[in-house]
Amino acid sequence: MSALVQIDNVSFHYAKDTAVLKDIDFSIDKNSFVTLLGPSGCGKSTLLNLIAGFHPTYDGRIEFEGKQVKKPSKDQGFVFQDLALFPWLSVRKNVEFGLKMQKVPKEKRETKVKKMIEMVGLSDYDSFPISSLSGGMKQRVALARTLVTEPNLLLLDEPFSALDAQTRDVLQDELLQLHTKLSTTTLLVTHSIDEAIYLSDTVILLSKNGTIKDIVNIEIDRPRERTSSAYNFYQKKLYDFLKEERQSL
Repeated sequence: MSALVQIDNVSFHYAKDTAVLKDIDFSIDKNSFVTLLGPSGCGKSTLLNLIAGFHPTYDGRIEFEGKQVKKPSKDQGFVFQDLALFPWLSVRKNVEFGLKMQKVPKEKRETKVKKMIEMVGLSDYDSFPISSLSGGMKQRVALARTLVTEPNLLLLDEPFSALDAQTRDVLQDELLQLHTKLSTTTLLVTHSIDEAIYLSDTVILLSKNGTIKDIVNIEIDRPRERTSSAYNFYQKKLYDFLKEERQSL
């Protein structure tokens, strides 16, 4: 594998004397699934935003596809925690939105949108307004709207945090299927130990002081069984990390 994202000695300050992230170093290989895990306030979402180009000023260097990140790229797709869908538009028009902004021709746009809506299992709802959908269906629309533009990097900021456990499990499986089918490199922010283990090739543990505590490779073949001894090993490892972070507050 070759690195799609390279992060070298990155630090970030919101205020002059307040460091949110310090000395961050890691890379993301093409086609991999990487997760950022850590306690609230450790800088997970901030780091995601830096990689996305939303904060152009930072110390160190972030490269995406060999070029320094200074602004958002059309080759990166971002799914926000609040989804940022247009509730007055239909499923189809929401999924189509990014392609229209990229001025993709209408015929090609319609073909891509139809295929993507089918991939996320919403063909029977393509004319429904977003306001009429369940939380899980809205999440599928958000993923479809981002993936239809065929980004080389998918950035996810706690996309399943508001969902019930059953819906969350279903969407995790669907996300993995899309990740494999589309060969999209994925970076996820989550507070969930289970989600990190179930989805990831690699979990990056961020401490509350904004530094990397450890980088853990999840060496379990897919599909993963949540009750296996190997799965339990990683659960304990990540739980112990978060417990230590809480106790040091």
